[in-house]
Amino acid sequence: MPPLARRSLMLALAGIAVLAGGWWLTRPTPLAVTVHEITRGRVEASIANTRAGEIEACQRTKMSTIIGGRIETLTVREGDRVEAGQVLMRLWHGDLDARLAVSRAQLATATQRQRETCTLAANAEREAERQAQLVRRGFVSASVEERARADASARRAACDTLRTDAVTAQAQIEAIEAERQRTVLIAPFAGTVAKITGELGEYSTPSPPGVPTPPAIDLIDDSCLYVKAPMDEVDAPKIHPGQSVRVSLEALPGRSFEGRVKRIAPYITAVEKQARTVEVDIDFVHPEQAQGLLVGYSADVEIVLDARDDVLRLPASALREGNRVLVLGQDGMLVERTLKTGLANWDAVEVLEGLNAGDQVVTSLEREGVRAGVHAVADGSAP
Repeated sequence: MPPLARRSLMLALAGIAVLAGGWWLTRPTPLAVTVHEITRGRVEASIANTRAGEIEACQRTKMSTIIGGRIETLTVREGDRVEAGQVLMRLWHGDLDARLAVSRAQLATATQRQRETCTLAANAEREAERQAQLVRRGFVSASVEERARADASARRAACDTLRTDAVTAQAQIEAIEAERQRTVLIAPFAGTVAKITGELGEYSTPSPPGVPTPPAIDLIDDSCLYVKAPMDEVDAPKIHPGQSVRVSLEALPGRSFEGRVKRIAPYITAVEKQARTVEVDIDFVHPEQAQGLLVGYSADVEIVLDARDDVLRLPASALREGNRVLVLGQDGMLVERTLKTGLANWDAVEVLEGLNAGDQVVTSLEREGVRAGVHAVADGSAP
């Protein structure tokens, strides 16, 4: 090669090197983004409660005595386990005991007088029959028979009256015993005493209509638990008994319980003007797993409306308005794509069209400068 040509080539190569070095030093730094690789898996359509639900007992009664009175006997303490039919509290009822003793004495007297009078009535009836036989034989006049029959009839009427008195006395006893039951609290089912309002010697007052008085004893059957959760009214038509539910508790983070929708309330509850909800009852599929949970625990529920397996999944955080996503291409450019989606929840979205398995979609959309046409690199690989 002639010297002049060799020199020109060397100058050209040097110029190219200078230009390449300048571009390398002044090139824009790729934007670091967080990406998620599209894979196949399960996607669910689900809804969640609008406000915290809570654990409820299948049976819970807040008991008060029917009448007011001074607490004479308190056989349990808070936290005690009780059996059905066990006496929990008894008010003073000395006046009823005195009335009961009087009624029993009256019954005994009425019964004794009835026995005596009815015996005399039976004897008078036999005497009237004998007088009738003597009249037929002509030994006595008819007037004697009439007096005997009148006496027998009167004695029988007295017997019937005293029998009625005895029945009345027995009814009085039963009425007083029923009134005594109004002073006693008896456990209607086996359970745990949650709270007691009142101490020995204090006056227990029943709750009159319209006056919120604390119950004397709050009894809970914690052997059977369920979840009550408020759902937004717009979701009410989507909920049906038997739907699968996931239950999570703030007290047990990271743990989930399987449930089933048992009941949907037939009315809407308006706690506030802007919060109209429907109450949904949820049973535990495995009740033994719920043993030991405390009544009143706050609970969140997720009702599964539909599910599909082995479909393309997109993180919900990667989806922009208008079903658009940003994809990190092989050339390092961010490209915008519009998707056709299917089932979705707040975690994942089913992709029907617009993406393929292995595509890298951007999830850090909140970062400054993230837009289509920008050079980018996945977190961890930026220079």
